[in-house]
Amino acid sequence: MFNPFDHFNDMTRALMANVQRTGFPPLHTLSIEQARRAYSASVGAMEGGRASVPRVEDFLIPGPVGLMRARLWAPVARELHADLLPVMLWMHGGGFVVGGIDTCEAMCRSVVAQSGVAVVALEYRLAPEHKYPAALDDCFAAVRWLANHGHTLGLNGSHLAVGGDSAGGNLAASSALMARDAGIPLALQALFYPSVQSSMQTESYQRYAQGTLLTAELMRWFEINARVKDEPIDWRREPLRADHRGVAPAWLGLAECDALYDEGQLYADKLREAGVPTEVHVWPGVLHDFINMKRFIPEAAQAHTALAEVLRRTFGTTPHPS
Repeated sequence: MFNPFDHFNDMTRALMANVQRTGFPPLHTLSIEQARRAYSASVGAMEGGRASVPRVEDFLIPGPVGLMRARLWAPVARELHADLLPVMLWMHGGGFVVGGIDTCEAMCRSVVAQSGVAVVALEYRLAPEHKYPAALDDCFAAVRWLANHGHTLGLNGSHLAVGGDSAGGNLAASSALMARDAGIPLALQALFYPSVQSSMQTESYQRYAQGTLLTAELMRWFEINARVKDEPIDWRREPLRADHRGVAPAWLGLAECDALYDEGQLYADKLREAGVPTEVHVWPGVLHDFINMKRFIPEAAQAHTALAEVLRRTFGTTPHPS
């Protein structure tokens, strides 16, 4: 019988053994609000220290149903840079149900500090109060706003990337496709273990949907809460089925011991088949959501650095002196 523990690296194995000893109830057994608090507390306990950046600014972006809260982290104070900064819009993970700006802040700060690129994270609407594609509508509204109005914050809307992890990877991938169709040029789509389909069980799903943090039960709970019951699934929820010709270059970061590992590889294959420049980086022995576990998983810091490096290559930036 396949045992995920046999394939974890030592630090991941120790982390999972500790999680199992604590006996915390799984997210899918909690109420929505309890699950959101538990996920936020879990990330807070595992994210490690937060890098200092010169500029942190909360602001509002007009969205489909009202103003949306967003946060900007920039590598230099506003008054100290004459040129507009390249920017990445980051879409947090959490199954479209949990997570928020605070649960991606440590990673965003780390990337800003190492890349010289500004990052904006969005507090998009969550399910089940707001079913998919409400989150995507919010994210694409933010893409449009940054492209057209980012200069008001010292950001270069013509030097724009999108990124996200897990469900946020879905939102980033679909936003990149929508940007292509709307004539909004993106420099990059950066996707950590994106959720790009919901109906096909891959080999990695069969292997790693039990005995890890992202289980089959949790994925079903996310999907039930995120979608309108019996509504057909379109390409936005499953961008694996989309036409990818002409979409922005892609960088994918995958966790080897993750139910979504094969999805990421399949998505990279589809992008390459469409002629899209695509780079894949795999971290062996780690599991889903590892980028938020820097306190315990050394590969998290490596992943932050790898994303910062691809942003530097994309935009020709250098880290600003702290």
